[in-house]
Amino acid sequence: MKLVRFGASGAEKPGLFDAQGVLRDLSGAVPDIDSALLAQDGLKKLTSLKPEDLPVVEGEPRIGPCVGKIGKIVCVGLNYSDHAKESGAATPTEPILFLKPSSSICGPYDGVEIPRGSEKTDWEVELGVVIGRRAKYVDEAKALDYVAGYCLVNDVSERAYQLERLGQWDKGKGHDTFAPIGPWLVTRDEVPNPQALRLWTEVNGKRYQDGSTANMIFDVKTLICYISKFMTLEPGDIISTGTPAGVGMGQSPVLYLREGDVMKLGIQGLGEQQQRCIAPT
Repeated sequence: MKLVRFGASGAEKPGLFDAQGVLRDLSGAVPDIDSALLAQDGLKKLTSLKPEDLPVVEGEPRIGPCVGKIGKIVCVGLNYSDHAKESGAATPTEPILFLKPSSSICGPYDGVEIPRGSEKTDWEVELGVVIGRRAKYVDEAKALDYVAGYCLVNDVSERAYQLERLGQWDKGKGHDTFAPIGPWLVTRDEVPNPQALRLWTEVNGKRYQDGSTANMIFDVKTLICYISKFMTLEPGDIISTGTPAGVGMGQSPVLYLREGDVMKLGIQGLGEQQQRCIAPT
């Protein structure tokens, strides 16, 4: 299933895209596609529905984040060897973790704010792993059993705040709108191998990132096992698994986002995003 949330920010309704790409309204069946639904194993309920029996959503409503009430986004830094190289960093020997706050979440087509004073705002296309069951001290062999599905994440980053200011990476990762999520939550059954997905980014029509999840240093099952040793992963949490080479910081000369720039990102089978860079509100 390709699950979606549509409508005004803060008032999204649940939906799905049928096999013909038609948006259908799920609000008569479930209240939302969110952490509560996943915790109740609600995706099983949806498998019994016939999409053709659901109401068609008319017009072109805003598409919101594909998961509601996300508790935390756990991000993995430098998880592609080519990105570590372009960053001038050593290949990690274990996953580098940081968190994005829930206030950074926005829809896949919403504007992305360039923070006040920013000179180094950057893009990062990433595979998002949506957790479907409470995960603590998970065995690697069973790790994928804890996955509800997958989605597209843009791990927008302000490099000066991330790397040149004192402290951890979080202050360069957590600005409002720095976590566009969606358009779809694609259920696990439709992604038989999360390590065989092509992912890419274009800025103002030029392609800069073009990679594959096959090149992750630490794969999805390893990440779930590893992270669950340090914190409990709850239903609706998202692991953002790192980005391939081609970010603005890695260009020669470097290239960073400015107001008016347009990012377009995609992952094979998980849809596309597009954001225009805007001034902060």
